[in-house]
Amino acid sequence: MKERKDYPFHSAEEEVRSKRETKKFKLAFTDEDFLLCKELRSVRLLLEYKKAEMVLDKQNIQSTIVVCGSSRFVSKEQAQLEFDQAEDYSRKYPNDPEAEKDLKLTKKQLEMSEFYEASRQLAIRITSSKRARKEGEFVILTGGGPGIMEAANRGANENGAKSLGLRIFLPTEEDPNKFIPEELHIQFHYFAMRKMHFLARARALVFFPGGYGTLDELFETLTLIQTKKIEPIPVLLYGKAFWDKIVNFEALVEENVIAAEDLKYIEYVESVEKAWRRIKDFYDYSEFR
Repeated sequence: MKERKDYPFHSAEEEVRSKRETKKFKLAFTDEDFLLCKELRSVRLLLEYKKAEMVLDKQNIQSTIVVCGSSRFVSKEQAQLEFDQAEDYSRKYPNDPEAEKDLKLTKKQLEMSEFYEASRQLAIRITSSKRARKEGEFVILTGGGPGIMEAANRGANENGAKSLGLRIFLPTEEDPNKFIPEELHIQFHYFAMRKMHFLARARALVFFPGGYGTLDELFETLTLIQTKKIEPIPVLLYGKAFWDKIVNFEALVEENVIAAEDLKYIEYVESVEKAWRRIKDFYDYSEFR
């Protein structure tokens, strides 16, 4: 006699594999046109949340250190190569405005390449810690793209540690950076779900210089801490000179749009060791010895 299953209904997987559905009569959950219609946006949001949650649970991700920053930065080696090429071209065509523009951009890129290396070294430092050697703890998490994100994933990879990439489809970026294992790469369509997962397991966030996306992630984090939607965690701004130029936090206090005490939610760091020390100091130091 065939043993009865605890759950009497056939599974959805069994139903699909039975191949009883046709192009004309499709099950709701295999009907792509139905799933993509505007009325199902709430369902798609839930699916994005749940898929990422299941992946992170399966990989036993307990806590993360989030690294954010520009996708435009490159390694010093690449930046030097591109600057040298632009400089050679500028010498050959001294009156070409495009050559002058390229030389200026590649010079700036060479200057900013220090942040790429700092992101890489920070990931190496974090993943070398005793806390990170515990399964699923202090896992490096980035947006999965190039630049600062690539550097952090690269540092973790070079140190033999796994790291995460929460990617979002963008017209300017195609594949995730090559330093993220396929099973730890999660793709998103909705920024809201992606940012929620950035913070869900975060124990600290390090913000390197970046553009709109980096600023968006920074201010969402600060808003959630300020309004007590999440517990305070280290929010580190790497490179004070850049951040002072871009955001005048003191002016927000002077204009009475934030309280002076809200400034305590951020801290500037100028080195990998200071960033790591701040994270250590925030938590029980004995865990890191």
